[in-house]
Amino acid sequence: MNGTVKIYRLGTFAKRELGNGSNHLVTRETGRVIRERIERELQAEKSGVMVALDFSEAGVIDFSCADEIVAKLVSRLLSGEYGDKYLILTGLNSNHRENLQVALERKKLAALVIGNDHSWETLGVLLPYLEETLKVVMEDGRITAKELAQRLSVEVNTSGTRLLNLYKLRLCTRTEEPQAEKGRQFVYTSLAQGREKGGNHRGLPTLTQP
Repeated sequence: MNGTVKIYRLGTFAKRELGNGSNHLVTRETGRVIRERIERELQAEKSGVMVALDFSEAGVIDFSCADEIVAKLVSRLLSGEYGDKYLILTGLNSNHRENLQVALERKKLAALVIGNDHSWETLGVLLPYLEETLKVVMEDGRITAKELAQRLSVEVNTSGTRLLNLYKLRLCTRTEEPQAEKGRQFVYTSLAQGREKGGNHRGLPTLTQP
């Protein structure tokens, strides 16, 4: 990934696509229209891109719209429909968070939320051992299976499986790099890429709007 995040402002998308000036995300039909706009943009993005769904300009969102937009996007992302791409959520208020949580939870999905203060959380359902693993990835910024095994005092095979599962859930990225001695290894990287190793924040990557 190149360190640049594409930001999709859902309030702006709503005003443009619905044609009534509203920024509220209510009803399943509204959700379908907004999701299809997002999918058109997403399909055109380059492989490896990270897209931030920004709710800061959006009004209220109901469950049906949360399910139609976010839960379906995450589900299709995990099934490989969009290729090697990533989604994060930003700009959430309590209404957004509540309905997105329910929509993701009912489909046993998880999404990463990045706050304006660079805090992070997961919405939906993530098994405790994967939540523990994600915390280390977010703190360190980038990590290998060997490094994670040392941090958590587990076998390398176990740590490798945990990291692979996070990658499959699109909650971290993965690249293959040469090792110092010989061969190659996978390196797993936080979606909050503006972080320094050790958990110090330098902010989110550059945000660009389509």
